[in-house]
Amino acid sequence: MTSSRLVYPTMRAALKEPGNLRFDILQSIDDPTRFMLYEAYESDEAAADSKKTEHYLMWKQRVAGWMAKPREGIGHRAIRPTQKSQW
Repeated sequence: MTSSRLVYPTMRAALKEPGNLRFDILQSIDDPTRFMLYEAYESDEAAADSKKTEHYLMWKQRVAGWMAKPREGIGHRAIRPTQKSQW
């Protein structure tokens, strides 16, 4: 199973979580074996709750051996769009 196919079920489940605004799967143009997952949540609490879900914990365990380096979460604050309906 490719890593992108493993992420799809996690993405679908994450998008149903309270406070989830988006979940994007990005693939490197230069190295198609590299992916970046981009998630946006309404609050720090919603993001933290996401990391406790069954689908996240299962995904984290299944892909651990595929990582070239440890996963890194980098927090950002949304500037635009300012309205949830525009996400």
